[in-house]
Amino acid sequence: MNKSIEILKEAEQANFENGLPQKWSDFTTETVEKLKQKNLRVTAAESLTAGLFQATVASVPGASNIFDGGFVTYADEVKVKLLGMDPRLIEQYTVVSNPVAKAMAELSAEKVDADIGLGFTGVAGPDPLEGNPVGTVFIGACNRQNHQEIIKEFHFEGTRQAIRLKSVLCGFALIQEII
Repeated sequence: MNKSIEILKEAEQANFENGLPQKWSDFTTETVEKLKQKNLRVTAAESLTAGLFQATVASVPGASNIFDGGFVTYADEVKVKLLGMDPRLIEQYTVVSNPVAKAMAELSAEKVDADIGLGFTGVAGPDPLEGNPVGTVFIGACNRQNHQEIIKEFHFEGTRQAIRLKSVLCGFALIQEII
């Protein structure tokens, strides 16, 4: 089984309480290297991860070859102001939803003219949000070059930080699935 599929299948139940499991420790670097090989640029709009995905990308040497910047859009109003998201989308589906994750991915890529856009929205805790339990996460990934998209719903277990780490790792896995 390839690593991205393994991550997408196992991350919900995996233990991230002590950080990223060793068996996936090189996955972010592998993903950045694949993006460099394919000459693809990546960006993200992050809510629950609050910039952790972008910080993880930037921690890989040579990240400037594939990453120009992105968005931390924690509040709904910021999603509207920075990304140009239609507020009716949030009103209709709630911020923790498939359509909002998809829009975050697409709009972030459009705004910075990136090939790959990711959108992270969900509930890291400690409290439920808009009727969604802690651990509910939606991640959208779009590839503007080959017109592939994946929007995936997760139900992660663990602490707030573990949920955020799982979200970031799954974001990298979705990138590998669409490139």
